[in-house]
Amino acid sequence: MATRPPIIDTHIHLFDPSRQQGVPWPPKDNRIYRSTLPARYREVASPFGVAGAIAIECSPWLADNQWLLDTARTDKIIVGVIGDLEPGTPDFREQVRHFAKDPLFRGIRYGNLWGRSLREKISDSSFIADLEFLAEANLVLDAANPDPALVNAVVRLSDRVPDLTVVLDHLPGMQMPQDRAAREACQSDLATLGSRPRVVAKISGFVRVVNGQVREDLAFYKERLDLVWSTFGPDRCFYGSDWPNSEQWASYSQVFQLADSFISNRDPGTIDKFYRSNAEAAYRLNTRHVTKLK
Repeated sequence: MATRPPIIDTHIHLFDPSRQQGVPWPPKDNRIYRSTLPARYREVASPFGVAGAIAIECSPWLADNQWLLDTARTDKIIVGVIGDLEPGTPDFREQVRHFAKDPLFRGIRYGNLWGRSLREKISDSSFIADLEFLAEANLVLDAANPDPALVNAVVRLSDRVPDLTVVLDHLPGMQMPQDRAAREACQSDLATLGSRPRVVAKISGFVRVVNGQVREDLAFYKERLDLVWSTFGPDRCFYGSDWPNSEQWASYSQVFQLADSFISNRDPGTIDKFYRSNAEAAYRLNTRHVTKLK
């Protein structure tokens, strides 16, 4: 097996239900409802060679953008933050300017989350203008929880804002339509996105439980993984664990080993891209954000 580089995990969540105001997610009856902070993540992930992580918002509360940035600074393992701001609202640009003063702030997440719909907002000129502003600020849009409608919306978005970097979260976990025409339409949209260098994909969110057991055989996932890989190629795919959300189904070890089994037989340069340099390029991480990965 090839030697891995220091790994950047591009998708984790941080939250603390013990705060006075609580958290909007996860709910109290969820098995992951406990304090989930950088030190705990380091303990879970560092044995696998993870040296940096990007914390993705899991709250629509404006104040939690600052909480996430403040929490990220408590441990250098957090090398970037994706916040939650709403394009098309009056204060969006001021909010972006404010949070982007912190070099850890790398962009926002928008998609099938918090009752929002990217598809419905594409025709809103103020929404598009704000995403143009985001692109000009060298910040990214993480597209949350893809389905065929979201994939089509990203095609339309990239038509209108071609300079915006869009990260498709959890793409290998997307269910393709059963209807033949709808499936072919989604495949066509994916092929279009594959031709657009500003659209990239996370190999994340794909682990499944079948009959009460985690499927740990790569063959079970290979068709979906191969589709994403063949669409976006070795320069535009990278690793994300979705921890601790993933712990509802599988351990960090199980998630990592599946991703690693998919990538580990490739050449060292491709492995480095998957685990580190593609994420650095997409999120524009540099020495301000990564002092030294070790």
